[in-house]
Amino acid sequence: MQEYMIVIEKAGKNYSAYAPDIPGCGATGKTPDEAKKHLREAIKFHLEGLAEDGFPMPEATSIFDRIAV
Repeated sequence: MQEYMIVIEKAGKNYSAYAPDIPGCGATGKTPDEAKKHLREAIKFHLEGLAEDGFPMPEATSIFDRIAV
C-alpha cells in the first residue's frame, strides 16, 4: 500500500483535493472530508487503470511542511 500526500483547498462554496504525485487526478466535495473521500476513490480508479495498461505506479515523493511567517 502506498501513501500519497494530498492537498485540500477551499474552492468557492466547495473543496478541491488533489495528490501532487498523481498529476491529473483530482476531486471535489462539499466538505473537506467529502473531497478526501472522492479523491481516494479517484486515485484508486486511476491506479487501477495504470496497472491494467502496464504503467508503473507513481512514487510518493512529495514532502509536507509548514512555514510560520
